[in-house]
Amino acid sequence: MAITTEQIKELRQTTGAGILDCRKALQEANGDIQQAMDFLREKGLAKAAKRATRTASEGVIELYDHGNGRVGVMVEVNCETDFVGRSDAFRKLAHEIALQIAAASPLYVNEEDIPEEELKHEEEIAVAKAREEGKPEQIIPRIVEGSLKKFKDEVVLLRQPYIRDESITIKDLLNENIVSLGESVIVRRFVRFALGEKAAGEAEEE
Repeated sequence: MAITTEQIKELRQTTGAGILDCRKALQEANGDIQQAMDFLREKGLAKAAKRATRTASEGVIELYDHGNGRVGVMVEVNCETDFVGRSDAFRKLAHEIALQIAAASPLYVNEEDIPEEELKHEEEIAVAKAREEGKPEQIIPRIVEGSLKKFKDEVVLLRQPYIRDESITIKDLLNENIVSLGESVIVRRFVRFALGEKAAGEAEEE
């Protein structure tokens, strides 16, 4: 069967393996993601997937401000050991994550963090827009699926294209560092402030 770019991307995000290795694994598994992951593990290529399951409780809280204090970011990035947490490579990664948050304004770390009601709201908007534009009913579900994917790609940090290399996502960047550092690395949480912007849940001034 034909292997799609999306399948390769998904497997690469999950395992941290190279593009060619992911393509070969999917071909061997006839497109089955789980079997492809098993194939990569057997070959010792799925390094990120194995390391990402380990506990990460060390790390750093990175602080970053941009534009003479107009935008501020605080992000917690975790690893497994204090030794790695103090390394230049890990500190550089944490700084890059903070830069990404400042520049791309994500709202959530992971897709699972998005409230169900927010996804429902986005779906309703997409349906209404498609009907307003006169799209056939039978293709509206596909349009909604595309709209939700675009929404997630914009608001979820790990799904965003990396600002220095848009051919990879932040998830890919993390996986590359998991492999090179030899430890589990996760973005625990973040907060972003922009001068004059309301914080989430902040009431309007009278």
